[in-house]
Amino acid sequence: MDTLEEILELACWIAKSYFDRGMGSGTSGNMSFLHDGHVYITASGTCFGRLRPEDFSCVDLQGSLVSGKKPSKEWPLHLAVYQHDNTCGAVIHIHSTYSVLWSCLEHDNEDDCIPDYTPYLRMKLGSVSLVDYAAPGSPELMCAFRRKLDVSNGWLLRNHGLVAPGKTLMDAFTASEELEESCRIAWELRGQHCRKIR
Repeated sequence: MDTLEEILELACWIAKSYFDRGMGSGTSGNMSFLHDGHVYITASGTCFGRLRPEDFSCVDLQGSLVSGKKPSKEWPLHLAVYQHDNTCGAVIHIHSTYSVLWSCLEHDNEDDCIPDYTPYLRMKLGSVSLVDYAAPGSPELMCAFRRKLDVSNGWLLRNHGLVAPGKTLMDAFTASEELEESCRIAWELRGQHCRKIR
């Protein structure tokens, strides 16, 4: 098992990778992971481009602050995933361009909203559902999100961004990368009559 210091170092690398590639700007996005029965989540107002280990808040599984700064306002979303799936060890939420673009469109099947143009999203994550829009961090968003927890393996928040879980932080990172790439491919091919693999 990785130490807390090792996971925090990886988290900072992931955040910087997103920021450097334009997948996280300003203070948008948040990530979390489980360690020793607690949730470590990026603090409110932190920037992925300058994230440091001390920029993580530690909360318990009921959301009470254990140590550190004020957590991201979207901590309830992360806790909902952990409470729903006891195999989940990390959650990443970013406002990457193509996931946001794809989440703004209307889709025939909102419970499985990304076309299977390649096999990799299914392999790395699974199905992805679209969550109805509500203001970020609001109780209304949490209600909409909870309704989709049983529906799919990952989520697009309408007009907002992606949510990717994983057994480890690296798994969640890999899933988020594949989700964003699948949204990019779908966006580039929209309106075209392309053969899907299923």
